[in-house]
Amino acid sequence: MSEWFTRWFGKEYLDLYPRRDDREARSVVRLIRSMVPVHADGRALDLACGSGRHTRALARHTWTVGLDLSTDLLRVAISESPFIPYVRADMRALPFRAGIFNLVVNLFTSFGYFSSDDENRVVLNEVSRVLVRDGVFVLDYLNSDHVRATLVPHDTQRVGDREVTQDRRITDNGRYVEKQISVAGSSRTYLERVRLFEPEELRCLLREAGFVVDHEVGDYSAGPLDATRPRATFFTHRS
Repeated sequence: MSEWFTRWFGKEYLDLYPRRDDREARSVVRLIRSMVPVHADGRALDLACGSGRHTRALARHTWTVGLDLSTDLLRVAISESPFIPYVRADMRALPFRAGIFNLVVNLFTSFGYFSSDDENRVVLNEVSRVLVRDGVFVLDYLNSDHVRATLVPHDTQRVGDREVTQDRRITDNGRYVEKQISVAGSSRTYLERVRLFEPEELRCLLREAGFVVDHEVGDYSAGPLDATRPRATFFTHRS
């Protein structure tokens, strides 16, 4: 399967989802600061930063660089925060030297995009490489149990002057959750396809990459990670 994210996170994505909630981004950063040390004199990486909403919130507390593959999303990030450094790169090959960051965050399910788990392992190994010893990695992911319990197979909504239809499904092998997006009046459709990792699978991947899980929560209010919560957020350090 071709890499869907290279086509989707562009101008069309921005047209349909022009602005995510900056208040939510601030709440995530508050959660991070309550769980792990965020040093004013440290260096942080917002991995898969998109249009930079988490980068901006984190940069209020520590020096932060945002990294993403999408030129269109990075253009928005730069326009809204021109004094924050942004880098265009693939998360499977981070363009940084080893041991440069004290903190790496990967937020709002910006992981699990690839067609093989080996590629997802490469991402975690790259994060480990660019972190200092005992550096902190925060992985904020969807909660697979909650996705299965609450998945809406089909909906249609108005976005501006357009009608957008979204069809969702879990693949037959149970390994991916997919969303197909169609816009009325257009022949083009877009696909989102994310690995449906169980929390224990994520724990194993993190351990394999040399991380120790210190805390895990199920929402941005630090609720417990259980089947009723929407998130599977792990606070780890590099061993």
